[in-house]
Amino acid sequence: MPLLIAGSIATDHLMSFPGRFSDSLVVDQLDKLSVSFLVEDLEVRRGGCAANICFGLGNLGLTPVLVGAVGEDFAEYRAWLQRHNVDCDSVHVSETRHTARFVCTNDTAHAQIASFYAGAMSESREIELKPIVDRVGDPDYVLIGPDDPQGMLRHTDECRQRGYKFVADPSQQLAFGDGDMIRPLIDGAEILFSNEYEANLITQKTGWSADEVLSRVGTWVVTLGAEGVRIDRHGEASITVAAVPEIEKVEPTGVGDAFRAGFLAALGWGLSLERAAQLGCLLAVYVVEQVGTQEYVLSRAAFLARCTATYGADATADFEPHLKTLHP
Repeated sequence: MPLLIAGSIATDHLMSFPGRFSDSLVVDQLDKLSVSFLVEDLEVRRGGCAANICFGLGNLGLTPVLVGAVGEDFAEYRAWLQRHNVDCDSVHVSETRHTARFVCTNDTAHAQIASFYAGAMSESREIELKPIVDRVGDPDYVLIGPDDPQGMLRHTDECRQRGYKFVADPSQQLAFGDGDMIRPLIDGAEILFSNEYEANLITQKTGWSADEVLSRVGTWVVTLGAEGVRIDRHGEASITVAAVPEIEKVEPTGVGDAFRAGFLAALGWGLSLERAAQLGCLLAVYVVEQVGTQEYVLSRAAFLARCTATYGADATADFEPHLKTLHP
């Protein structure tokens, strides 16, 4: 059965200024600020949480269904995702707005001037899940990731009404949402994803204790950075999985998205929660060692060797039959 992955789809435009912004700013004239910086390079990277997760799932041989809103400028990005096994046929295309975009310039002191254009993302609230399910079949899960808040609430409510099992992944929206928004996003979820900081935000903003959260969700998966992952279920002992050692930590953006892709792929293969966390960690380490969230390439032999080194031969034996589509 398919996986529906709902959430943000965006591009990042990253530039570098070979000087210091502060040298061009007059403190007592900031109310009249009008400056321009000549940058020396531009990198355009594909991103967005839903698209990143779909890319990871596609690399592992699954065909996830991307659910989100984009502009007519999405054509090249669409082709890229389709080449990586992502079903983009249900992506909503805005007639008036561009695809969401993050535009950022960094200087030599690591100061940053950035803007985020939500654009077409605001139209995700117009997406109905049932026509997508009618097209692809009943989903294993609907993951609802960070997106337009009204769109997230609509998708969650529809999942509850229609009986679709959903995965709550509010992520960055936790910082901006209040308890009234967060509670309905996670209540009734089969799986709740968060990192350790976000877990504290959830309990703080909802007013629910960790036990109360667990009484409302099936499984709470908390990523712990270099310490690995903890999986909690109500009334059961926690499962802890170690992280995969990094060869070189380059850029952490998108690591959580890759982890979610690996975790959901393993569940789709019928593997245990422990194996799901291990596969998530294996995929995540490939992202942290690259610049860009969708720039990694998986080699089957190297991937399985790394699995054996970290988690042992039994884990490798469980994963190997499902990785036939990877490059040798």
